[in-house]
Amino acid sequence: MATLLQLDSFKSESGDLTVLEKIFPTAIKRVFYICDVPSGSVRGGHRHHKTWQALVCLKGECRVFVDNGSSEEFYQLNSSNQCLILEPKDWHLMDNFSEGSILLVIANETYDKADYIDTPYPKAKNENSFSRFKARQHAFIS
Repeated sequence: MATLLQLDSFKSESGDLTVLEKIFPTAIKRVFYICDVPSGSVRGGHRHHKTWQALVCLKGECRVFVDNGSSEEFYQLNSSNQCLILEPKDWHLMDNFSEGSILLVIANETYDKADYIDTPYPKAKNENSFSRFKARQHAFIS
């Protein structure tokens, strides 16, 4: 299942420094960010064959729904010193982006369309939350 980490942050009069290191079993190969998300939009809706990801909401906040096939959980990312580690098996969706939010995504693999698994796990434990997310994902894709 996904893991929520508290990153080391160092505060000083000249600004804050937050350190993100040693988060993956291999080296970082890709970095991107998600911003300007329209109200009500849902992002993600996939898992991976081999890619690990780290999500840090640098500004604002968002919610992440994670399903690893045996359990489901919601995570609220609302601080730049929180880092959500997603394993390849973690099917995930992001929503409830606040206005002006910026979600940083760090991956241990470069983009490869063949690495994406868009189909959710067959049976979710929390059918209500999963159905709601599935419906919103369909509306986003359509």
